[in-house]
Amino acid sequence: MDKEAILITARCPIRTTLELLGGKWKLLILFQLHHAPFRLSALRKNIPDISEKMLIQELKSLQESGLVLRQNFGEVPPRVEYQLTAIGRQTMPLIEQMRAFALAYEEELRRNTASGQ
Repeated sequence: MDKEAILITARCPIRTTLELLGGKWKLLILFQLHHAPFRLSALRKNIPDISEKMLIQELKSLQESGLVLRQNFGEVPPRVEYQLTAIGRQTMPLIEQMRAFALAYEEELRRNTASGQ
């Protein structure tokens, strides 16, 4: 790991990342889109706790950030799909690291609980 100190400014890398990916839903949406492009209804099924309004809001934010592409096929009935952009795909290693951390953390909690600590 790079031991260079990070200067915390309004545009430091950590703040930028948090602005782009922070919140309850964005990482979950990006993770779902990693597998394949999805329509809104399919995303809602894969993320059942999110409201349609919030999903639309978060997709719009991700689209404005350049992480997600919205493709309108111009058909009747309307067909719109969302997919990751090239820069959006670059979030996958970060998400995988976060997933690995969570699994290790949960395992440590189980071990501590089992040993009575």
